Amino acid sequence: MKIAAKPPLTIRLCGPRGFCAGVDRAIQIVVLALKSYGAPVYVRHEIVHNRYVVEGLEAKGAVFVEELDEIPAEHRAQPVVFSAHGVPKSVPEDAASRNLFYLDATCPLVSKVHKQAMRHNRLGRHVVLIGHAGHPEVIGTMGQLPEGSVSLIETIEDADAYVPVDPDNLGYVTQTTLSVDDTAGVITRLHERFPNLTAPAADSICYATTNRQEVVKQAAPGCDLFIIVGAPNSSNSKRLVEVALRAGAKKSILVQRAAELDWDEIGAISTLGLSAGASAPEVIVNEIIEAFRARFDARVELAETVQETENFLVNRELRNIELTAADMAFVNG
Repeated sequence: MKIAAKPPLTIRLCGPRGFCAGVDRAIQIVVLALKSYGAPVYVRHEIVHNRYVVEGLEAKGAVFVEELDEIPAEHRAQPVVFSAHGVPKSVPEDAASRNLFYLDATCPLVSKVHKQAMRHNRLGRHVVLIGHAGHPEVIGTMGQLPEGSVSLIETIEDADAYVPVDPDNLGYVTQTTLSVDDTAGVITRLHERFPNLTAPAADSICYATTNRQEVVKQAAPGCDLFIIVGAPNSSNSKRLVEVALRAGAKKSILVQRAAELDWDEIGAISTLGLSAGASAPEVIVNEIIEAFRARFDARVELAETVQETENFLVNRELRNIELTAADMAFVNG
Protein backbone atom coordinates (compact mmCIF):
# COMPACT_ATOMS: atom_id res chain seq x y z
CA MET A 1 0.00 0.00 0.00
CA LYS A 2 1.46 3.34 -1.07
CA ILE A 3 1.92 5.88 1.72
CA ALA A 4 0.81 9.38 0.77
CA ALA A 5 3.64 11.90 0.65
CA LYS A 6 3.62 14.59 3.30
CA PRO A 7 2.77 18.05 1.96
CA PRO A 8 5.75 20.42 1.77
CA LEU A 9 6.06 23.16 4.39
CA THR A 10 8.54 25.97 4.86
CA ILE A 11 8.96 27.02 8.50
CA ARG A 12 10.37 30.52 8.91
CA LEU A 13 11.99 30.30 12.33
CA CYS A 14 12.63 33.72 13.79
CA GLY A 15 15.83 34.74 15.50
CA PRO A 16 16.05 36.16 18.04
CA ARG A 17 13.16 34.42 19.80
CA GLY A 18 12.35 33.06 23.23
CA PHE A 19 14.20 33.82 26.42
CA CYS A 20 15.69 37.27 26.86
CA ALA A 21 18.56 37.94 29.26
CA GLY A 22 16.21 39.14 31.99
CA VAL A 23 14.05 36.02 31.88
CA ASP A 24 17.08 33.74 31.70
CA ARG A 25 18.57 35.49 34.74
CA ALA A 26 15.34 35.19 36.75
CA ILE A 27 15.06 31.45 36.13
CA GLN A 28 18.74 30.98 36.94
CA ILE A 29 18.23 32.79 40.26
CA VAL A 30 15.55 30.30 41.32
CA VAL A 31 17.61 27.30 40.15
CA LEU A 32 20.76 28.53 41.89
CA ALA A 33 18.84 29.37 45.08
CA LEU A 34 17.55 25.79 45.16
CA LYS A 35 21.10 24.47 44.67
CA SER A 36 22.52 26.76 47.34
CA TYR A 37 19.81 26.75 50.03
CA GLY A 38 17.81 23.62 49.23
CA ALA A 39 14.04 23.30 48.85
CA PRO A 40 11.73 24.96 49.35
CA VAL A 41 12.56 28.26 47.70
CA TYR A 42 9.53 30.54 47.63
CA VAL A 43 8.70 32.71 44.62
CA ARG A 44 6.26 35.61 44.84
CA HIS A 45 4.01 35.43 41.76
CA GLU A 46 5.06 33.65 38.56
CA ILE A 47 8.80 34.16 38.12
CA VAL A 48 8.04 34.72 34.42
CA HIS A 49 4.79 34.41 32.48
CA ASN A 50 5.08 30.80 31.38
CA ARG A 51 3.29 27.84 32.93
CA TYR A 52 5.82 25.30 31.62
CA VAL A 53 8.67 27.18 33.31
CA VAL A 54 6.71 27.52 36.56
CA GLU A 55 5.89 23.80 36.63
CA GLY A 56 9.51 22.92 35.85
CA LEU A 57 10.70 24.99 38.80
CA GLU A 58 8.00 23.51 41.04
CA ALA A 59 9.34 20.06 40.17
CA LYS A 60 12.75 21.22 41.42
CA GLY A 61 11.33 22.43 44.75
CA ALA A 62 10.15 25.99 44.13
CA VAL A 63 6.90 27.04 45.83
CA PHE A 64 4.92 29.87 44.22
CA VAL A 65 2.89 32.20 46.43
CA GLU A 66 0.85 35.29 45.73
CA GLU A 67 1.77 37.14 48.92
CA LEU A 68 4.51 36.86 51.54
CA ASP A 69 2.11 35.98 54.37
CA GLU A 70 1.63 32.57 52.70
CA ILE A 71 5.18 31.54 53.66
CA PRO A 72 4.98 29.30 56.75
CA ALA A 73 6.81 30.48 59.86
CA GLU A 74 9.04 27.40 59.84
CA HIS A 75 10.34 28.29 56.36
CA ARG A 76 11.13 31.96 56.91
CA ALA A 77 14.86 31.25 56.81
CA GLN A 78 14.43 30.00 53.22
CA PRO A 79 14.83 32.48 50.35
CA VAL A 80 11.91 34.16 48.64
CA VAL A 81 12.46 35.35 45.08
CA PHE A 82 10.70 38.37 43.55
CA SER A 83 9.66 37.92 39.91
CA ALA A 84 11.35 39.36 36.82
CA HIS A 85 8.48 41.85 36.39
CA GLY A 86 9.50 43.86 39.45
CA VAL A 87 7.58 44.65 42.63
CA PRO A 88 6.35 47.78 44.43
CA LYS A 89 8.64 49.17 47.12
CA SER A 90 6.17 47.90 49.72
CA VAL A 91 7.06 44.27 48.97
CA PRO A 92 10.75 44.28 50.04
CA GLU A 93 9.70 46.46 52.97
CA ASP A 94 7.15 43.79 53.93
CA ALA A 95 9.81 41.08 53.55
CA ALA A 96 12.18 42.98 55.82
CA SER A 97 9.48 43.44 58.45
CA ARG A 98 8.93 39.66 58.44
CA ASN A 99 12.68 38.96 58.65
CA LEU A 100 12.55 37.15 55.32
CA PHE A 101 15.64 36.61 53.18
CA TYR A 102 14.77 37.73 49.69
CA LEU A 103 16.44 37.63 46.29
CA ASP A 104 15.24 40.21 43.78
CA ALA A 105 15.00 38.79 40.25
CA THR A 106 13.63 42.02 38.74
CA CYS A 107 14.94 42.39 35.18
CA PRO A 108 17.64 45.10 35.13
CA LEU A 109 15.80 46.80 32.27
CA VAL A 110 12.64 47.01 34.37
CA SER A 111 14.75 48.40 37.23
CA LYS A 112 16.00 51.02 34.76
CA VAL A 113 12.40 52.11 34.12
CA HIS A 114 11.86 52.35 37.89
CA LYS A 115 14.88 54.66 38.14
CA GLN A 116 13.68 56.78 35.22
CA ALA A 117 10.26 57.20 36.87
CA MET A 118 11.87 58.10 40.20
CA ARG A 119 14.10 60.64 38.43
CA HIS A 120 11.07 62.35 36.86
CA ASN A 121 9.44 62.44 40.30
CA ARG A 122 12.57 63.76 41.99
CA LEU A 123 12.71 66.60 39.45
CA GLY A 124 9.13 67.54 40.27
CA ARG A 125 7.46 66.03 37.20
CA HIS A 126 4.21 64.08 37.30
CA VAL A 127 4.91 60.65 35.78
CA VAL A 128 2.89 59.37 32.84
CA LEU A 129 3.28 55.58 32.56
CA ILE A 130 2.33 54.04 29.22
CA GLY A 131 1.36 50.44 29.85
CA HIS A 132 -1.38 47.88 30.52
CA ALA A 133 -3.47 48.17 33.68
CA GLY A 134 -3.02 45.25 36.05
CA HIS A 135 0.20 43.95 34.51
CA PRO A 136 2.72 43.05 37.25
CA GLU A 137 5.35 45.30 35.71
CA VAL A 138 2.98 48.27 35.72
CA ILE A 139 1.99 47.56 39.34
CA GLY A 140 5.69 47.39 40.25
CA THR A 141 6.59 50.62 38.47
CA MET A 142 3.66 52.57 39.94
CA GLY A 143 4.61 51.19 43.33
CA GLN A 144 7.99 52.91 43.25
CA LEU A 145 6.40 56.32 43.76
CA PRO A 146 3.93 57.93 46.18
CA GLU A 147 0.27 57.34 45.44
CA GLY A 148 -1.13 59.91 43.03
CA SER A 149 2.20 60.76 41.40
CA VAL A 150 1.74 58.41 38.41
CA SER A 151 -0.97 58.40 35.72
CA LEU A 152 -1.46 55.29 33.57
CA ILE A 153 -2.13 55.74 29.84
CA GLU A 154 -3.00 52.64 27.78
CA THR A 155 -4.21 53.95 24.42
CA ILE A 156 -4.31 56.98 22.13
CA GLU A 157 -7.88 57.52 23.36
CA ASP A 158 -6.54 57.66 26.93
CA ALA A 159 -3.95 60.21 25.79
CA ASP A 160 -6.73 62.32 24.26
CA ALA A 161 -8.80 62.20 27.45
CA TYR A 162 -5.95 62.80 29.90
CA VAL A 163 -6.23 66.05 31.88
CA PRO A 164 -3.14 66.63 34.06
CA VAL A 165 -2.94 69.13 36.90
CA ASP A 166 0.18 70.73 35.40
CA PRO A 167 0.40 70.09 31.62
CA ASP A 168 3.86 71.68 31.42
CA ASN A 169 5.46 69.46 34.05
CA LEU A 170 5.14 65.87 32.84
CA GLY A 171 7.63 63.05 32.25
CA TYR A 172 6.82 59.66 30.72
CA VAL A 173 8.10 56.10 30.93
CA THR A 174 6.74 52.93 29.34
CA GLN A 175 6.23 49.29 30.19
CA THR A 176 9.13 47.34 28.65
CA THR A 177 7.03 44.81 26.71
CA LEU A 178 4.73 47.01 24.62
CA SER A 179 4.22 47.13 20.87
CA VAL A 180 6.83 49.53 19.53
CA ASP A 181 4.45 50.91 16.89
CA ASP A 182 1.46 51.31 19.22
CA THR A 183 3.57 53.01 21.88
CA ALA A 184 5.04 55.41 19.33
CA GLY A 185 1.49 56.49 18.46
CA VAL A 186 0.60 57.15 22.08
CA ILE A 187 3.81 59.10 22.69
CA THR A 188 3.24 61.17 19.56
CA ARG A 189 -0.26 62.07 20.71
CA LEU A 190 0.96 63.00 24.20
CA HIS A 191 3.69 65.21 22.69
CA GLU A 192 1.09 66.90 20.46
CA ARG A 193 -1.06 67.71 23.49
CA PHE A 194 1.78 68.45 25.92
CA PRO A 195 4.81 69.86 24.05
CA ASN A 196 6.88 70.09 27.24
CA LEU A 197 6.48 66.37 28.01
CA THR A 198 9.90 65.02 29.03
CA ALA A 199 11.13 61.68 27.66
CA PRO A 200 13.09 59.21 29.79
CA ALA A 201 16.87 59.30 29.55
CA ALA A 202 16.76 56.10 27.45
CA ASP A 203 14.07 54.13 25.60
CA SER A 204 11.95 52.15 28.07
CA ILE A 205 10.86 49.37 25.69
CA CYS A 206 13.56 46.75 26.08
CA TYR A 207 15.92 45.53 23.35
CA ALA A 208 14.43 42.01 23.42
CA THR A 209 10.87 43.22 22.83
CA THR A 210 12.05 45.40 19.94
CA ASN A 211 14.21 42.67 18.39
CA ARG A 212 11.46 40.05 18.52
CA GLN A 213 8.94 42.39 16.95
CA GLU A 214 11.32 43.44 14.18
CA VAL A 215 12.12 39.89 13.03
CA VAL A 216 8.44 38.93 13.10
CA LYS A 217 7.70 41.95 10.88
CA GLN A 218 10.27 40.72 8.38
CA ALA A 219 9.16 37.08 8.44
CA ALA A 220 5.37 37.58 8.41
CA PRO A 221 4.67 38.59 4.78
CA GLY A 222 3.52 35.56 2.81
CA CYS A 223 2.96 33.32 5.87
CA ASP A 224 -0.25 31.29 5.82
CA LEU A 225 0.03 30.97 9.58
CA PHE A 226 2.27 32.58 12.18
CA ILE A 227 2.62 30.81 15.53
CA ILE A 228 3.86 32.62 18.60
CA VAL A 229 4.86 30.37 21.48
CA GLY A 230 3.88 32.06 24.73
CA ALA A 231 1.40 32.39 27.55
CA PRO A 232 -1.94 34.23 27.34
CA ASN A 233 -0.84 36.51 30.22
CA SER A 234 2.46 37.37 28.51
CA SER A 235 2.28 40.94 27.22
CA ASN A 236 5.23 40.69 24.84
CA SER A 237 3.93 37.40 23.37
CA LYS A 238 0.47 38.83 22.65
CA ARG A 239 2.09 41.85 20.99
CA LEU A 240 3.97 39.48 18.63
CA VAL A 241 0.67 37.98 17.45
CA GLU A 242 -0.56 41.49 16.63
CA VAL A 243 2.69 42.40 14.89
CA ALA A 244 2.55 39.29 12.69
CA LEU A 245 -0.98 40.07 11.53
CA ARG A 246 -0.19 43.71 10.80
CA ALA A 247 2.93 42.74 8.87
CA GLY A 248 1.09 40.43 6.48
CA ALA A 249 0.55 36.98 7.99
CA LYS A 250 -2.84 35.59 6.95
CA LYS A 251 -3.41 34.27 10.44
CA SER A 252 -1.52 34.35 13.73
CA ILE A 253 -2.11 32.40 16.93
CA LEU A 254 -0.63 32.16 20.41
CA VAL A 255 0.02 28.65 21.75
CA GLN A 256 1.60 27.36 24.93
CA ARG A 257 2.27 23.75 23.86
CA ALA A 258 2.04 21.63 20.71
CA ALA A 259 -0.95 19.79 22.18
CA GLU A 260 -3.00 22.99 21.74
CA LEU A 261 -2.62 22.97 17.94
CA ASP A 262 -5.92 22.40 16.13
CA TRP A 263 -4.82 20.58 12.99
CA ASP A 264 -8.24 20.78 11.34
CA GLU A 265 -8.21 24.53 11.78
CA ILE A 266 -4.59 24.81 10.56
CA GLY A 267 -5.49 22.89 7.39
CA ALA A 268 -3.38 23.08 4.24
CA ILE A 269 -0.56 25.60 4.64
CA SER A 270 2.72 25.99 2.77
CA THR A 271 4.53 28.68 4.79
CA LEU A 272 4.59 28.84 8.59
CA GLY A 273 6.14 31.60 10.67
CA LEU A 274 7.36 30.63 14.13
CA SER A 275 8.63 32.73 17.01
CA ALA A 276 8.43 32.77 20.80
CA GLY A 277 7.84 35.40 23.43
CA ALA A 278 10.62 36.38 25.81
CA SER A 279 9.42 34.00 28.53
CA ALA A 280 8.88 30.95 26.31
CA PRO A 281 11.52 28.17 26.51
CA GLU A 282 13.28 26.76 23.47
CA VAL A 283 12.17 23.20 24.27
CA ILE A 284 8.60 24.18 23.36
CA VAL A 285 9.72 25.77 20.09
CA ASN A 286 11.39 22.45 19.23
CA GLU A 287 8.23 20.61 20.28
CA ILE A 288 6.17 22.70 17.84
CA ILE A 289 8.62 22.09 15.00
CA GLU A 290 8.53 18.32 15.60
CA ALA A 291 4.72 18.36 15.63
CA PHE A 292 4.73 19.93 12.16
CA ARG A 293 7.42 17.58 10.92
CA ALA A 294 5.18 14.65 11.84
CA ARG A 295 2.53 15.96 9.43
CA PHE A 296 4.49 17.89 6.81
CA ASP A 297 7.69 17.55 4.82
CA ALA A 298 9.00 20.53 6.72
CA ARG A 299 12.05 22.62 5.83
CA VAL A 300 13.24 25.10 8.44
CA GLU A 301 14.78 28.37 7.31
CA LEU A 302 16.14 30.90 9.79
CA ALA A 303 14.81 34.45 9.60
CA GLU A 304 17.34 36.35 11.68
CA THR A 305 17.86 40.07 12.15
CA VAL A 306 20.35 40.38 15.01
CA GLN A 307 22.20 38.14 17.45
CA GLU A 308 21.69 38.94 21.10
CA THR A 309 24.73 38.73 23.37
CA GLU A 310 23.33 40.40 26.51
CA ASN A 311 23.96 38.62 29.78
CA PHE A 312 22.77 39.84 33.18
CA LEU A 313 24.60 38.66 36.29
CA VAL A 314 22.65 36.89 39.01
CA ASN A 315 22.57 38.18 42.59
CA ARG A 316 25.92 38.42 44.33
CA GLU A 317 24.87 35.77 46.88
CA LEU A 318 24.57 33.18 44.08
CA ARG A 319 27.57 33.92 41.86
CA ASN A 320 29.82 31.28 43.41
CA ILE A 321 27.28 28.49 42.72
CA GLU A 322 27.98 26.49 39.55
CA LEU A 323 25.19 26.54 36.98
CA THR A 324 25.41 23.58 34.58
CA ALA A 325 23.68 22.82 31.29
CA ALA A 326 21.90 20.00 33.11
CA ASP A 327 20.46 22.49 35.61
CA MET A 328 18.77 24.40 32.77
CA ALA A 329 17.96 21.45 30.50
CA PHE A 330 14.29 21.56 31.54
CA VAL A 331 13.91 24.80 29.55
CA ASN A 332 16.83 24.77 27.12
CA GLY A 333 16.74 21.08 26.11
